Amino acid sequence: MPVFSLEHAQRLAAPVLLASCLLALGTTAAWAAGDEAHQGDLEDVVTIDVLDPAGPYDKIWEPFIARWTDEHLIAAYGLQVRGKMDMGDIVCSLSLDGGRTWNERITVFDHRVRNGSVQYAYNNSVLFRPPGQDVVWLFVMRAPMHYRDSENADLVAAYTADGGYSWNHVELAMGYQGSLIIVAGIETVERDGVRHYLLPAHRNSRRHDPHGDRRQFVLESKSLLHWKLAGYVPYPDDDPVFLHEGKIAPVGDGALEMVMRTATMDRERPLDPPLAYSTRSEDGGRTWSTAQPEPELPNYRAKSFFGRDSSGRHIYVYGDSALRQGLYYKTRAPGGVWSAQRTFYDGGNLNSYPTLLEDRSDNESGRWLAVWDSSDSPDRRRTVIRFGRLSVE
Repeated sequence: MPVFSLEHAQRLAAPVLLASCLLALGTTAAWAAGDEAHQGDLEDVVTIDVLDPAGPYDKIWEPFIARWTDEHLIAAYGLQVRGKMDMGDIVCSLSLDGGRTWNERITVFDHRVRNGSVQYAYNNSVLFRPPGQDVVWLFVMRAPMHYRDSENADLVAAYTADGGYSWNHVELAMGYQGSLIIVAGIETVERDGVRHYLLPAHRNSRRHDPHGDRRQFVLESKSLLHWKLAGYVPYPDDDPVFLHEGKIAPVGDGALEMVMRTATMDRERPLDPPLAYSTRSEDGGRTWSTAQPEPELPNYRAKSFFGRDSSGRHIYVYGDSALRQGLYYKTRAPGGVWSAQRTFYDGGNLNSYPTLLEDRSDNESGRWLAVWDSSDSPDRRRTVIRFGRLSVE
């Protein structure tokens, strides 16, 4: 039997070690190149999570983002169970370095765990950190697992006090007792010195009930535990439009504006022309004006993001076709008009459901953190969750 010296072994191991390092570097470079090979103003694009094609889920979708500390971020998103539509589990991933890398997913709501005798499936994460509090809330929809889809769901929540490592489930007291769908974030307002939280929601009971309806509305709470109906958004009587997935942002002088996804009332198809609608509230979200089309804001029956930064400038992020390929954005200065379209992200793949959070870590306005569901192919959507940064000058 031959005898090898330590020096001989080191000489033999060196090429293997070098090859392994080069392979690892090549893999890392390929991953980075895959994320960086895109058009648009988004920077520092990285992958948060990827769908396992051999796993029990067939879609990864609808992310939301919240901040725990300057560097500690939380992203929550859904995993769709095969055979269902928009129903499955809710998970989260944490970044401890400002979004450069993300940890393995943590399950928050699991469809396999029964709630008493009922087995629920979950979808549509909305994260919210109340001003001045050291907890982050996660609101999601749930529907009985035997439902075909989640169009007739109710609201449930969890909160974390340790930055997303552990979650405590909460049963909510619902003054509003109809079905609902949520996708947009919570807006905080004050009325007579009392803080109120506004959660936009909509109802689509007409899909499975010919006598149901399709309506955008707003829920309100002073505690995040007890939710009541604040008010509905009216649409023109002579031109009914399915208004849904609205996002609220302040517009100055105490007024609020909500920009909404749209579809035809009868068949849930994109409008002609495909435009978003908007509505305003002058009383803190209790009543809303009749919704009107926004000629400069496209909407092809898909969630868009509408928000305002700390300088008062608004931003609208959207897809410019029903195929949900690239994402684009426009901005509006206080008292101004919407800008020309700019490319947000276009990687030759499929992208949808953007959610942004202003990055105030450097005390500069117009810096946004973004998450959205994406893919690595022009032929299949919602296989990747991505993160990036946007600077609006």
